[in-house]
Amino acid sequence: MTTLRLILGDQLNIRHSWFSGAERQRDDVLYVLMELRSETDYAWHHAQKVLGIFAAMRGFAQALQKAGYRVRYLKIGDPNNRQGFISNLIDLIETEQIKQLERQQADEYRLESQFLAAELQFGIPVKVLDSEHFLADRAAISAQFLQKIPRMEFFYRALRKQYQILLDADGQPLGGQWNFDQDNRKRWNGQPLAPAWPDYAADLSELWWEIVSAGIKTLGQPKAECFPWPITRTQAKDALATFVLNALPHFGAYQDAMSSASPTLFHAGLSFALNLKLLHPLEVINAALLEFDAGRVSLSTVEGFVRQILGWREFVRGVYWARMPAYGQLNELAHQRRLPSWYWNGQTKMSCLKHAIDQSLALGYAHHIQRLMLTGNFALLAGIAPDDVDAWYLGIYVDAFEWVEMPNTRGMSQYADGGLLGSKPYAGSASYINKMSDYCKGCHYQPKQRHGEGACPFNSLYWHFHHRHTARLQKNPRLGMTYQTWRKMPEDEKSATLKQAELYLQQLDQL
Repeated sequence: MTTLRLILGDQLNIRHSWFSGAERQRDDVLYVLMELRSETDYAWHHAQKVLGIFAAMRGFAQALQKAGYRVRYLKIGDPNNRQGFISNLIDLIETEQIKQLERQQADEYRLESQFLAAELQFGIPVKVLDSEHFLADRAAISAQFLQKIPRMEFFYRALRKQYQILLDADGQPLGGQWNFDQDNRKRWNGQPLAPAWPDYAADLSELWWEIVSAGIKTLGQPKAECFPWPITRTQAKDALATFVLNALPHFGAYQDAMSSASPTLFHAGLSFALNLKLLHPLEVINAALLEFDAGRVSLSTVEGFVRQILGWREFVRGVYWARMPAYGQLNELAHQRRLPSWYWNGQTKMSCLKHAIDQSLALGYAHHIQRLMLTGNFALLAGIAPDDVDAWYLGIYVDAFEWVEMPNTRGMSQYADGGLLGSKPYAGSASYINKMSDYCKGCHYQPKQRHGEGACPFNSLYWHFHHRHTARLQKNPRLGMTYQTWRKMPEDEKSATLKQAELYLQQLDQL
């Protein structure tokens, strides 16, 4: 062997040029994949996240070997596994007499910095390639976003034009508008029926035993005997096909809805496969566009779905790479409270948060509104330290990798970046939750009460949040009506509301 090609756990892209026809004939290349404690231990991860990534890595390695590629795979329990990328690579370079190291750009700043800092230790040339997955060039977008971060809407429109998606013959948006978000905010009342996700019936019990035996600490339920996430490209393609056939027609209208009757509603559940690169974003977008072209999906629905992949996913990656590492330290609102203990076990009397957290612990999944307007919203209103919120989101969701998690959490959800990513804090009271879900029915707390016995914590905390940040937020044009309502509220009502909020803030763990 003369060349070692390192494949990270989120680089399982069989469409990469490394695996083109000509490359298959080379016998001087060794492909290396590693299961490492350095990757399982930097955060407290969900059991399904660790299990799914390891299983997908093993499946990918086996597929490469079957196709004729030379592969070295280090399992978590291998005695010669040094449990870190750099130390393992140094060993392999010596034992395999490697003359050149090739790797794809790491998506996380943590890892990319680690590899760059270690290049001299390798003692051989290092070649760094693009992962060939994303739709916006990392260097170009980082340079652009370092100067000024555009609003996502304008970034999204530019990518629509670049990739010629949902445009008419004159290059204008189909339907005469770029964004149909206003059409996609319906409450779901049980009809149409929400389809189930594919059942892969994968038994990963043996791999789970290896993970436990290695001493890896995880949270949530592993579901090892019937693993619920796609871990091969075939399964990922099946998940995509199932989504566009069964769920996409109703995704747009109900994408913001929440229900105790269905944790998934009409969402795709493709982000795990996408973030491991088992699927390519254009592959996903084109599958949705085909349904639109065939007349089976409305324009507002397909536009809403495309915006998530083409717009938001690429946008947050741009913010991340342009502004790290400083972005990870931002705390514009100076929030310092600790995360309530029930975020880790779901033991809260607030029905909406109990549903969202129990679901997250069971499935490693919650859709974007559950993350933004339930768990994230409460943390924002309660003034939780962004570091605590980051750690929770990075750990509990199977699709959470820092490049996509941190901008969504610290920026979109917690407004800790002061508006670099979003134009306003995404704060909401119980009224929004009651409008978009059935969670408030039978809850210990009353959604229409601001204060008094049984008043919903979201209500008083909502006004307390805006009151304590008046100097910073009252001039925000998108919050004008909120502050106008607060100013018009009777003084005794204001006082009772703030007093109620202070009481709740003193007993967050008991809510």
